[in-house]
Amino acid sequence: MIRKIFFFVLFSLLIFNCNIFSQKVGSTAMQFLKVMPSARATAIGDAYTVLASGADAVFWNPGGIAKIEKMEFSTTYINWIFDTKQGAFSFATPIMDFGAVGLQIQYVDFGEFIETSNLDPYIKNLDGPGITGRTFRPFSYLIGLSYSKFLTDRFSTGIGIKYVHESLYNGQEVIALVRTGGYEKVKTWANGLIFDFGMYYNTGFHSVQIATAVQNFGANVKYAKESNPVPLLFRFGIAANVIGSDALILTEENNRLSIEFDLFQPNDYAQQAHLGMEYEFSGIFAIRTGYKINYDYEGVTLGAGLKHNIAGLNLMIDYSYGSIGKYLGSVHRFSLGAQLQ
Repeated sequence: MIRKIFFFVLFSLLIFNCNIFSQKVGSTAMQFLKVMPSARATAIGDAYTVLASGADAVFWNPGGIAKIEKMEFSTTYINWIFDTKQGAFSFATPIMDFGAVGLQIQYVDFGEFIETSNLDPYIKNLDGPGITGRTFRPFSYLIGLSYSKFLTDRFSTGIGIKYVHESLYNGQEVIALVRTGGYEKVKTWANGLIFDFGMYYNTGFHSVQIATAVQNFGANVKYAKESNPVPLLFRFGIAANVIGSDALILTEENNRLSIEFDLFQPNDYAQQAHLGMEYEFSGIFAIRTGYKINYDYEGVTLGAGLKHNIAGLNLMIDYSYGSIGKYLGSVHRFSLGAQLQ
């Protein structure tokens, strides 16, 4: 056990003290990869590296998929900023003694934009110069597969591969003014393959668990003439039950109070942290809160969830709320999931 904990800590220290991953703020592409699904996870301030399991784990830590016992799926709808809408679907199932597999699909609709053009700056209409009178809809999507397995009764690891695509226009090539000063036909989209890696470990000391994950590892993506890295995300978390089964303070069968703390290091910002708390009564009703540390606008998060059995299915309904400042407003997430009994 000591060796495994040492490995986790050493791996995490290498991640969080390695300056070669640092980039300037705003230097990464495909920012939708940082908008995380799962209302349960975001309600506890994104402190979910340890608690992630089953279908939701494909978004957070592939090492947690192996914790699944029955087939499970989850869907999430996100009402994001500036009329942006994001949907996500995940599915996971155990495969006898071979581990567990997961599938994820995400789609982002950025809304409708009014087209302007610098090909003829003297285009004029009632709306203003350069406006062509046409509109376009940028979009992004992601399709991923994950695999996870317990290597011992307490330690699991997982890997995921994801295909990502983002279109800044209508998925078409356009004539545009480039930095060389001339006009060229360029593509308005980018795509590529990226990878996730994750580990989970139950320490065996009461309910203390630790986990770590690396997300979106891959090559730069290229729009038009320039390429940029995607958001590379590192997570390390520790969690335990304060009240509940094998709890640190009070052993209780019908009540559970869990806390988790995550260190979080993106490649385009300073180190951040997530703190979350979840109280669940009798496995039916849960209330959640969290706090995100060292964020420009985000901070307190809130949410709740219900579980109910219907015709052999455990249904899960979750909601989360988070504020991102006076001008950007609030973010609401709704998740619906089901698990076979």
